[in-house]
Amino acid sequence: TFKITDGAIYSLIDFYTREAGVRRLERTIAALCRKSAKLIAEGSEKRVTVNAETVEKMLGHKRYKPEQILSRDEVGIINGLAWTSVGGEIMQLEVAVMEGTGKIELTGSLGDVMKESAMAAVSYVRSNAERFNIDPEFYKKLDIHIHATEAAVPKDGPSAGVTITTGLVSALTCRAVKRDVAMTGEVTVRGRVLPIGGLREKSMAAYTGGVKTVFIPADNVADLEDVDDIVKQNVSFIPVSFVDEIIEKALDAKKESAALNGVYSIAVSTDKHERISQ
Repeated sequence: TFKITDGAIYSLIDFYTREAGVRRLERTIAALCRKSAKLIAEGSEKRVTVNAETVEKMLGHKRYKPEQILSRDEVGIINGLAWTSVGGEIMQLEVAVMEGTGKIELTGSLGDVMKESAMAAVSYVRSNAERFNIDPEFYKKLDIHIHATEAAVPKDGPSAGVTITTGLVSALTCRAVKRDVAMTGEVTVRGRVLPIGGLREKSMAAYTGGVKTVFIPADNVADLEDVDDIVKQNVSFIPVSFVDEIIEKALDAKKESAALNGVYSIAVSTDKHERISQ
């Protein structure tokens, strides 16, 4: 007899098939059936039970590894959520600032819309610099590098706007981003958070990756009805209308050592500019 457990099915989905539909999953299960039938026919096994532990023995090394959150809070590293042809993914963004002349570098195979989102984020931070205790002239004194990991994979769309904005404020103030937080939403130059698509898939990626809190646009609250119950039981969703609501809750209040995190920031104090450099 042959039996496949729920745990094995989840392992196949997470580590071997990674698709929006089930065609590859069907083929993979068929391959397991053939291998099991051969074992039974040869007499080496009378009964085959495939579980999460035995899947790798039968199919070989895992083909995919779901993105996981960091092990500690970091300055300028933040969890965004992406919607791809195979479902949702955690997309980590990194923001580094360094002494320079105001150049902005965008890397990681970013499309035009995502680049425009980055520029909107920079404009928002510039216009609200003093509010976040940042030197209003940071854009003249610092170079900014925004990078999306998995650089070979093309990325586009406006939903990383809030992620880029929060990462910028983190890097410029040396305040770490909480590691178990993720976010999605388009941002305007005035800081409004606009709705996005693919919330169900993005929320599943957050749950799988160990995220505990997800900030979503207030206009997407109705879409939570489509989110799987197991996700809603384990992940808190916080609707926001303005990006400063995210910044206030996603960043640690305590400023970290700039040298430790490899960033340079200029913070505004009441009487003078305080420089923190590597």
